[in-house]
Amino acid sequence: MHLRLLTALALLLSALAASAAQAQTWPSKPVTVIMPFGGGSATDVVARLVLEQVSAQLRQPIVVENRAGAGSTTGSAIVAKAEPDGYTLLATSSAFSIAPTLYPKLPYDPIKDFVPIAIFTALPNIMIVPANAPSGTRCLPVSAIEAAARRAVCMTR
Repeated sequence: MHLRLLTALALLLSALAASAAQAQTWPSKPVTVIMPFGGGSATDVVARLVLEQVSAQLRQPIVVENRAGAGSTTGSAIVAKAEPDGYTLLATSSAFSIAPTLYPKLPYDPIKDFVPIAIFTALPNIMIVPANAPSGTRCLPVSAIEAAARRAVCMTR
């Protein structure tokens, strides 16, 4: 996990350094990162760790604003409507790609209104049961869960 995080951080820094090389004046002021989740969430914690290093590299403050709500669409809408000057960014998760299926009338177009910069980590989702659950409970759902996950992946292609 640490190697992935460091690799992602290196890629993000490279992308930002390349952008800075093209526009020597960026960033000339603090950068705001909208976090569409609550403080302390996995995405929030990881983004803050990465952005601390990016801030040091850019020699500019990066301010993280938590704007949670509506499955991440509240914060995403803020960034979509922000001035397109490179000073307002969105740090999000897979919720961003799921939102159009849950909310058919989004106040933004996830394809046209955003451009990806970097993937800064991969956070796996897991399913667990209580330690005192019957042993059959621990084994039986795995095949059903894996089969459902395979079907879901096939359906999205």
